[in-house]
Amino acid sequence: MLLTSLNAAAVAAGPDVADAVRIDGSTLSRSDLVGAATSVAERVGGAGMVAVLATPTPATVLAVTGCLIAGVPYVPVPADVGVAERSHILTDSGAQVWLGERPDDPAGLPHVPVRLHARSWHRYPEPAPESTAMVIYTSGTTGPPKGAVLSRAALAADIDALAEAWQWTPDDVLVHGLPLFHVHGLVLGLLGSLRVGNRFVHTGKPAPRAYAEAGGTLYFGVPTVWSRVVADPESARALRTARLLVSGSAALPVPVFSALADLTGHAPVERYGCTETLITVSTRADGERRPGWVGLPLRGMQTRLVLEDGSPAPPDGETIGRLQVRTPTIFTGYLNRPDATAAAFDADGWYRTGDVAVLDEAGMHRIVGRESVDLIKTGGYRVGAGEIEVALLGHPGVAEAAVVGVPDDDLGQRIVAFVVGDADPAELISFVAQQLSAHKRPREVHLVEALPRNAMGKVLKKELLSWG
Repeated sequence: MLLTSLNAAAVAAGPDVADAVRIDGSTLSRSDLVGAATSVAERVGGAGMVAVLATPTPATVLAVTGCLIAGVPYVPVPADVGVAERSHILTDSGAQVWLGERPDDPAGLPHVPVRLHARSWHRYPEPAPESTAMVIYTSGTTGPPKGAVLSRAALAADIDALAEAWQWTPDDVLVHGLPLFHVHGLVLGLLGSLRVGNRFVHTGKPAPRAYAEAGGTLYFGVPTVWSRVVADPESARALRTARLLVSGSAALPVPVFSALADLTGHAPVERYGCTETLITVSTRADGERRPGWVGLPLRGMQTRLVLEDGSPAPPDGETIGRLQVRTPTIFTGYLNRPDATAAAFDADGWYRTGDVAVLDEAGMHRIVGRESVDLIKTGGYRVGAGEIEVALLGHPGVAEAAVVGVPDDDLGQRIVAFVVGDADPAELISFVAQQLSAHKRPREVHLVEALPRNAMGKVLKKELLSWG
């Protein structure tokens, strides 16, 4: 059973959990979740695809839970998505109705509201493990977003592997304020809690004070969230009573890692994954947590690094290779895109993540970034943008940094840095040359008010390239 904690027979036979889910000022008991979500299942049973406006509300929680009970696939739609992208998601997915919160413009689709106080105790058979649970749309490097089809088995395998690595149990109280339309907030946070059986708290927005007041043991955040937490020392120190702090979706700057450890007493756990594979690599609750490194493959998962000629990259902690994975958490394929699905795998079934990384002798991974924008070939050298960003963030005058490779007639690509802070650009160029090497120094440093980021905190480097 995917949502193990919502086994109707077990819930009916045992003591209830009065605050199984807290979200948007509302509290749902475990029996509330079972009864209300089953009522939703009765209303959408037999549908081919359901669209859910992914707002942080009880209606969204019950909508996605009801779909999973009924075995109806759904597509989470960001509330702030643009008109063109939303139209593509709805058309490409074949969504038949909106379930839960009604969008301002339903785009011609009927709307099925979620009745928070409705209850049903009908028992549904558990759908087949290989059946589709959801379709999550990923931003593509070219063309419109592609829908990654995720099975129930993939979700279960990933949550179970993370539970083992993080010592995640029903005794935990998981807290986050992340969006409910991506893997981190939706699959790990909400569905992970409903599978593991822990209490779940969504803070609405990931504000430091909200995190401090939530009383959690396990906290999820992206680097932007943790940067804000350490900028509020009082709120950060309130997290000392937690058990584990998890960071993902983008690299956590080393200064933020260090400040978080100093203020909370917890070195954060970092992990790596993508929509197509879910989470495949992580540091462990009982293992080493090294700033800038995302850890070891999770139980049952394989990784490898390959060079441009297809040969293995040496595990020397320095050589950059293309990261590939084989995992039971792999997606079924891109919806309506067999060509893109086939292109994503090699002949032996290794998934090409599109990310580049380094590997050390202990098997620890450090993600350099996307091959398309973070692997810079300059003057005959292969340089990882992430390494330069970490160096820049070590300067006291730098709050945020992003590095890209801009086409250059002489060098092939020249290293250009965009920095939020008050440091002198010439001083930063010299600083990087001293910290790393001369060929890794930025040729240009631009001071900016803010870096362009998406909803998960990732820097939009393709946009930065147009700035350079």
